[in-house]
Amino acid sequence: MSATTAAPARRTTAPAITARKGGDPIVSLTAYHAHTARIADPYVDFLLVGDSLGMVMHGYESTIPVPLDLMIMHGRAVMRGSQKALIVVDMPFGTYEESPGVAFRNAARVMKETDCGAIKLEGGRRMAETIRFLTERGVPVMAHIGLTPQSIHVLGGYKTQGKTLDAWAAIEEDAKIVTEAGAFAVVLEAMAEPLAAKITRDIAIPTIGIGASARCDGQILVMEDMLGLSPRVPKFVKEFGKVAEAIEGAIKAYAGEVKARSFPEAANTYALAEPDGPSKAAKKPKSPGA
Repeated sequence: MSATTAAPARRTTAPAITARKGGDPIVSLTAYHAHTARIADPYVDFLLVGDSLGMVMHGYESTIPVPLDLMIMHGRAVMRGSQKALIVVDMPFGTYEESPGVAFRNAARVMKETDCGAIKLEGGRRMAETIRFLTERGVPVMAHIGLTPQSIHVLGGYKTQGKTLDAWAAIEEDAKIVTEAGAFAVVLEAMAEPLAAKITRDIAIPTIGIGASARCDGQILVMEDMLGLSPRVPKFVKEFGKVAEAIEGAIKAYAGEVKARSFPEAANTYALAEPDGPSKAAKKPKSPGA
């Protein structure tokens, strides 16, 4: 390699995330396209290509309809837009629940076609065999327990988990089982704060909170939610920006200038090229005796 050629940035790996347990907080966001991945990449440890893209980008009512091909397409875009962050791609509903073999076939396709570094799937004890099967075959798995959006029809909606003490044991067991099965980290979603804090203390892999606890090993939010782009957001979201207002303001200004015929102006248009004199073909030939 030439001395003047910069080496490509080395991506964060799943084992590197696991090694952060109990250390500096892990920063993560969702990303669905190359340009937002490029902006977020310097500041995050991993980017999740979440199946929430079905709702955020494509207008679905839930994550249930999202197809695998859509996840792969967005996964490729996020990989192209980033250099440093670990890229984790969600396995959509129906692509991993049937059997460990089906899960491996689909997860292998995701990794081969996107070049991502890990996949994420929802479920605790019921997914333990699948997590073990995948990790033993070279697929890093991020687990996801608590509120699992792909199960909303069973859960009866987007409900906070662990709000009563008698519900804690099952959720704690889920956390321990996915750890033992080989998950490199686990997302805790919409979970009572004391329970999320206790799970974080009790298990050996990093916990990534979303509506959980500041004492989790890391945090994740849907990027569009924290930017103020989503019309409705859960209680646990803090809007760190007002991007929707900025976009609307810019579009309103653009529409006004178009209607007033003040855009485009001279600086935004192309003038006719200046002539550089008569062409060679137009020059008169010299007379023979000159």
